[in-house]
Amino acid sequence: MSRSTFPRQVSLAIRDLAARALSALAVALLVMTLALPSAARAQGLTGLARIDTDASAISDQGRGVSVTLGLSQGVPWRIFTLAAPTRVVIDFREVDWTGLSAEALLQTDRVTGLRFGSYRPGWSRLVLTLADPMQIDTATMRIDTETGQAALSVGLSYTDAKSFADRAGAPRDPQWDLPVPALTAPPQGDDGILTVVIDPGHGGIDPGAVRGNLMEKTLMLDLARAVQETLIRRGDTRVILTRDDDSFVPLERRVSIAHDVRADVFISLHADVLPNGRARGATLYTLADTATDEASAKLAERHDRDDLLSGVDLTGKDDVVAGVLMDLARQETAPRAIALSETLQLAIAAADVPLNSRPHRAAAFSVLKAPDIPSVLIEVGYLSSERDRKNLGDPEFLSRIARALADGIAAWETADAAKRPLVRQ
Repeated sequence: MSRSTFPRQVSLAIRDLAARALSALAVALLVMTLALPSAARAQGLTGLARIDTDASAISDQGRGVSVTLGLSQGVPWRIFTLAAPTRVVIDFREVDWTGLSAEALLQTDRVTGLRFGSYRPGWSRLVLTLADPMQIDTATMRIDTETGQAALSVGLSYTDAKSFADRAGAPRDPQWDLPVPALTAPPQGDDGILTVVIDPGHGGIDPGAVRGNLMEKTLMLDLARAVQETLIRRGDTRVILTRDDDSFVPLERRVSIAHDVRADVFISLHADVLPNGRARGATLYTLADTATDEASAKLAERHDRDDLLSGVDLTGKDDVVAGVLMDLARQETAPRAIALSETLQLAIAAADVPLNSRPHRAAAFSVLKAPDIPSVLIEVGYLSSERDRKNLGDPEFLSRIARALADGIAAWETADAAKRPLVRQ
């Protein structure tokens, strides 16, 4: 019987059974891996699973797409789809992606984008952005009982937009819900110590801007650690990083970390790429519903899109965001954030760090939307600028920026403490 003659109810029932079977298979794989012959385990299968680049490809298959991933050993995994944009997401127990390139893996124009890397501690993720809606027809992992090597095979075929949207969404399964990264410090009370949250942009599956051997996610983590060390050495400051390793942290989670630790200051660090390549020098952004210019608006949109392309599911988040936007606390916080930006700008200039020709701008960056915490996003330079690339690749230059940011935060704290009694009157 052809697929088109199936009653709709039977078709849906089969899909539901298939989805449950995939979840069960993922758990079963762990048991199968542990039950492998001792000869296979002796080949290092108890370590991190490695991608076999020669046995991996994403290519056309008839009118659909075939995804094949070779692994050094079987691992628990799951697969699902997300909408807006249309994506297929595959999660794994942690995988070593060394040697794999998106260019070599992607052999079809039916997939327009590909990301892979660490998603959360202990978990890895691969995200395919689709040119058109597709459904998951098959998804299996086979393990060679002699060698322990595994192959994940996925078959995708075209579907209509409504059917795709109806089925899209991350499964709510306690066995698979990825753990929220632990805070680097427990929530603190109002003990008189300044609490600063430093947010190294991007991370894990989201590399941010890349130029040559320079990756935004790595540069900003190094800079964040340097700022943290400088502030802690000066004393009377508690510093928390939103991430302290190469892991992915969604934008919403970065803001909630600042709330959880009752932050006094939130600073997000970036080194982006602008298409025209003309922008250069440090630029400081504060929150505004309307961007100061088109380039700032596009930059904010791209930051949000990076979150989506890394496999974030925004289902049901609109009400939360709307509540944050309406919080009246922002009326007091906005001038303090602008003052923080201006003080940081002066400190950066004093450290002989190049500033952009328009160093203070505003845009609707999601990561700046904490209504009660003065927040600033700093593009410390642009990897699209040859001069900035040279500077950002210099450890001494990054140390200079770190000291400047620490100086600016300290100066702002003194001025803000003096103003606050007047504001409250």
